[in-house]
Amino acid sequence: MPSLYHFSEEPGIQEFRPRLMPQRPEMTVPVVWAIERSHQHMYLFPRDCPRALLWPVESTTEADREAWFGRSDARVIAHVEYAWLERIRQATLYRYELPEEAFESLHDAGMWVSRQAVTPRRVEVLGDLFEAMREAGVELRVMERLTPLAGVWEGTTLHWSGIRLRNARGWTVASSQAPEVLRGGGAA
Repeated sequence: MPSLYHFSEEPGIQEFRPRLMPQRPEMTVPVVWAIERSHQHMYLFPRDCPRALLWPVESTTEADREAWFGRSDARVIAHVEYAWLERIRQATLYRYELPEEAFESLHDAGMWVSRQAVTPRRVEVLGDLFEAMREAGVELRVMERLTPLAGVWEGTTLHWSGIRLRNARGWTVASSQAPEVLRGGGAA
């Protein structure tokens, strides 16, 4: 079973309690969210930072890899808006390690849930998010707006995850095209 984490800008959380997520209406019961280590790159950002991430999967074609990654040796490409760079630079995140036995996998981009309250095993302070991204193999690409990425997920063999896209400049224009998971939900 993988190591599971919950990322927060809040220090000193003693217990995570299940809650409903309005942006995830398919989850009809309150849950605690966690992300597995291999997908923690999705949460190395301030909570409300809109971001679009992509990475190759087993079925990714060489053409898609070349088109999006070129000669980059990154594991993941993360797109953010210029307006968020200073907030990313100044943010401190707390990575809470959670007990795996309390969770079940959603079999979706490393997300896990627990229907019971969970006490973290330990917490690690992440004070340099750019360094944390580098260590996780994330290449950060900065754009004026994320809206040019709207709909791209329909024509690629890469995995796409969009988090907090509702906070992106002008995303309301693009949001009708986005699959529900990309409109601004998130696991942790």
